[in-house]
Amino acid sequence: MTEIISIDPENPSSLLIERAVAILRQGGILAFPTETFYGLAADAMNEKAVDRIFKIKGRSFENPIALIISTEDDLELLTDYVPEAAKTLMRAFWPGPLTIIFKASPSVSPRLTAGTGKIGVRISGNPIACALAAALGRPITATSANLSGGRECTTAAEVREQVGDVQLTVIDGGPTPGGKGSTFLDVTVDPPILLREGATPGPAISAALRK
Repeated sequence: MTEIISIDPENPSSLLIERAVAILRQGGILAFPTETFYGLAADAMNEKAVDRIFKIKGRSFENPIALIISTEDDLELLTDYVPEAAKTLMRAFWPGPLTIIFKASPSVSPRLTAGTGKIGVRISGNPIACALAAALGRPITATSANLSGGRECTTAAEVREQVGDVQLTVIDGGPTPGGKGSTFLDVTVDPPILLREGATPGPAISAALRK
């Protein structure tokens, strides 16, 4: 059965955020709004919960899952090295739709990296998404709230329609902008490689790195 929790995206209620985070702590899954589309959140440090994400989406384990953190300090949980290029980009584009791919630390589950040894991370520009990661105190998953191969969702109603009757809590934070998803940039190489251009334009990234 799908549960709905309505949260004001402009002023997220701390009580409602804590209610949602309690579900994550118990290994549950949330659908939540981001600065692009709705995503599926699990406690990224709970491998059983991460496995549920794959089951809900019908996603192959060969596909990695990106994460949302609340502050740059949370990177210490995920990577042992933050290149200068990444620091420049974080200052320029975080919070926002730029997923930076780092070399993953050994503590990061291979489920998240798909065995690549790399992990994609961003700080979301959506107050609800950021509040969830902050209240949990750990990274949350940020894969899109849709079935694999299905269209991405911009409303809570679209999420419910697509994922069907599964045990899922949907945070209704109103419509999200949609358009393009997050840009993915790999900083494990020098110079960084643009893997997918999304809402953060490639030319803007290049300009930031030249400064």
